[in-house]
Amino acid sequence: MRIRIVDAFTDRPFAGNPAGVLVLDDVFPDDNWLQNVALEVNHAETAFAHRLPEGGPADWALRWFTPVTEVAMCGHATLATAHVLFTTGAHEGPVRFATRSGVLIATPGADGSITLDFPTAPLTPVEIPAGLGKALGAEPLDALDTGPDVGDLLVELADEATVRALAPDLQALAAHSPRGVIATARAADPSLGYDYVSRCFFPNLGIDEDPVTGSAHTSLAPYWSARLGRDDLTGLQASRRTGLVRTGLRGDRTLLTGHAVTVIDGELLGQVSSEDAP
Repeated sequence: MRIRIVDAFTDRPFAGNPAGVLVLDDVFPDDNWLQNVALEVNHAETAFAHRLPEGGPADWALRWFTPVTEVAMCGHATLATAHVLFTTGAHEGPVRFATRSGVLIATPGADGSITLDFPTAPLTPVEIPAGLGKALGAEPLDALDTGPDVGDLLVELADEATVRALAPDLQALAAHSPRGVIATARAADPSLGYDYVSRCFFPNLGIDEDPVTGSAHTSLAPYWSARLGRDDLTGLQASRRTGLVRTGLRGDRTLLTGHAVTVIDGELLGQVSSEDAP
């Protein structure tokens, strides 16, 4: 079974967000096997996909696992999976993925980029939780719930420098959101090619800091579009690896555009046994 590691939301190796990608020949094996593979890969997410019968609402079924659990939505591993399908010739043109978050579409661009069509996160203002500033290492200006699919707490901080300097207490931070915390601020200098910055911390998913988070940008896009007065923006996720996500707000849908690079292409020897079949 072929397994690939793909760096997503970057056009060069060893940047962006790495994801494991397995294109299966048949239906999904037992969840325990999928989870064990994701733990072995030990990246933020590992994606598993298999082809669906023709004529249906989607072309491929897709699931995502962190090292400790399955997630409802993942942008970078979807981008990575689409990249593998396009570059290997397994699929041509826009691809429709059946997922826990509905049908998600990935469309290849002439410049090698891929655009994901995801649901826009519904943002609900909430009170800033007591103790969040201490856990995060900076006092938030604003806090919003991002809805069931994303499941994070989105907080705006004073400026880009504050976001970049964060060194949160991850154990304390875990108590403030079921999934994680997205910290964001306006770009200090938009002439550098991005409009806002973010960092994402997911201690409850076994991910201290996610390098580049596609799903988070379904909430960052409407948040910053409302403040900056433009539907099309570029976000920089200011992790150590960094990555750029071009966001396009289209009402209840958000377009996420980026590149991807395959950095490892190998063979998975831990095959599915008869006990692992569903």
